[in-house]
Amino acid sequence: MPTLDDIRQAARQLDGRIHRTPMLSSSALDERFGGEIALKAELFQKTGSFKVRGLLTKLLRLSAEERDRGVITVSAGNAAGALAWAARNAGVPATVVMAKTAVPAKVDAARGYGATVELVEGDLMAEYERIRDERKLTGVHPFDDEDVITGHGSLGLELLEDRPDLDTVLVPVGGGGLILGVATAVKLVKPTIRVIGIEPEQADVVSRSLAAGEPQKLPTARSIADGLAAPVCSTRNLPLIQQYVDTVVRVSEEALLEATRLVMSRTKLALEPAAAAPFAALLEGSIQLDGVTAAVVSGGNLDVSKLML
Repeated sequence: MPTLDDIRQAARQLDGRIHRTPMLSSSALDERFGGEIALKAELFQKTGSFKVRGLLTKLLRLSAEERDRGVITVSAGNAAGALAWAARNAGVPATVVMAKTAVPAKVDAARGYGATVELVEGDLMAEYERIRDERKLTGVHPFDDEDVITGHGSLGLELLEDRPDLDTVLVPVGGGGLILGVATAVKLVKPTIRVIGIEPEQADVVSRSLAAGEPQKLPTARSIADGLAAPVCSTRNLPLIQQYVDTVVRVSEEALLEATRLVMSRTKLALEPAAAAPFAALLEGSIQLDGVTAAVVSGGNLDVSKLML
């Protein structure tokens, strides 16, 4: 489990390598949802996603032998581009495993950063493990890794440095790496803060795992918020979610689409549906701000293939 010192060290390692993203406001959204909302605009991060925080942290902490072998990850899209960029930044060869149905622009982005992209069918994780073992590459899990979680904690530190008055933090949930990093950081600094996760109803593996009291795996996990469609909740992540996250709520596909349109119209930010998930929960009423000051973490930017929302 990362300590506050671990997270602060990761933040120092990342300083100057990645962007310190802004926190933005919208009076229209504040009035609509009855609170003061600070939007952490991670869509302006390197590669358009928060994922470079954790993945670059991981690469910077590899041994020389692990770096020489080259790294590999598995991704629906954002982690692929993030690892490819981070590997180029750290001078490490990278391979990413993606589904043949992955968004072409995200495949092109990973290749553009210099990674070898393997497009596969069937069980992505099984294919990732096969290629990793056959080529003797260093595996980098996109969310089930302590260094990755520690790197994401840098985002939590920035939230409280920029807005120490925060009462609540709303975080989209996929595999759990982002919310764990953010929740661990903010809870260790300010234990009274409330951390709420939001995941799609059609990809609700974390909610199911919390209900069952043990990690679950979904036979399928598909959502317009593809960045949140993780099929598994790991044995590492679940206990930490139970410890640091106050609650996780589900949102419908319809609310995700409506929230994406709403935030784009009010802020002019091209958020992807995964990044708009907290606003979907506000629209559906599963989260009530009741006058509090809340940070909404927006993980990534909209892909052009979804501009016809």
